Amino acid sequence: MLRTYKFRLYPKPEQQERIDFTLERCRLLYNRLLDERIYAYRTEKKTLTYYEQKKTLPERKKAIPVLKEVYSQVLQNVAERLDKAYKAFFKRVQSGGKAGFPRFKGENRYHSFTYPQSGFSVEGKYLHLSKIGEVRIRLHRQVTGTIKTCTIVRKNGRYYACLTAEQALKPLPKTGKEVGVDLGIKHLAVTSDEQFFAPSQQLRRSEWRLKRLGRLVSKKKKGSHRRKKAIRLLARMHEKIANQRKDYAHRISHEWVLRYDLIAFEDLNVQGMIKNHHLAKSIVDAGWRQLVQYTTYKAESAGKRVVQVNPHQTSQRCASCGEIVKKTWVERVHRCPFCGYVQDRDVNAAINILQLARQKVS
Repeated sequence: MLRTYKFRLYPKPEQQERIDFTLERCRLLYNRLLDERIYAYRTEKKTLTYYEQKKTLPERKKAIPVLKEVYSQVLQNVAERLDKAYKAFFKRVQSGGKAGFPRFKGENRYHSFTYPQSGFSVEGKYLHLSKIGEVRIRLHRQVTGTIKTCTIVRKNGRYYACLTAEQALKPLPKTGKEVGVDLGIKHLAVTSDEQFFAPSQQLRRSEWRLKRLGRLVSKKKKGSHRRKKAIRLLARMHEKIANQRKDYAHRISHEWVLRYDLIAFEDLNVQGMIKNHHLAKSIVDAGWRQLVQYTTYKAESAGKRVVQVNPHQTSQRCASCGEIVKKTWVERVHRCPFCGYVQDRDVNAAINILQLARQKVS
């Protein structure tokens, strides 16, 4: 299996210039390759392939000598990225979804480049990058497995290295326990064994800071250095909130994977739910999808299982007798008039989710 590790880089000023230069060359090449694909289709009704465009790179280097200052496989990866964007576009068209044709990348829309096979190596406290040099890296955790690719990311004036490593599965010992999880707003998650996890509410807690930084941006003259600085401060605040939410999701998902062999979630349509403007901000701040994703990939690597079930009537059905007991949103306790079962509304829903998951895997 593949796992990606993200580390902070501390490049010197001249190395920052080289990284920024490489990003700009990759961005311009991406736009040029996209323009050629569009032109070829409009004039000849022909779709250029990744290999056809890859073969043109040596000639491009002769015509544009500055491309020689970028590692060859990094340039090849730009053509591969565009090809993946086209394949994803055609897949969305075939499935009837929103098409989203690949678009040209502006100055602030190209933030990374990749060494797909070689040209990089980790040596102690330094990451050697071909055509850039040895960059100081903060290895806050050990990378296990064989490193396959290295992606350099520039985000809000900071630089990161994402190392993708291939490693063998390391199953955790079985516990024999199973759990259903009901995701919500009042509580981020409630489990079938009556555990309640408070919502992180990082966005709500930092809302006043975001408003203040937003006002600072609006007061600055467009195109000025002060406006760019204010935008960077606002972006870093958003990044901090996102990191806090990620950390909370990581801690909860890690606990579940250690404790349970089967973890059941509702298969929620989050995109449809955020159309409710009264709850949209709370739903986004909760980060339900992120929590499910983190639990899923951790469970796969640990030999555990995550199952998602249809959420239809999981809150209304009695977990004891199976009868439908209608409740409004304000009713937080489930009281069954048929069998007399009384339980917290969310715990009752979590038990129903677990029962549906057991039926699905049996």
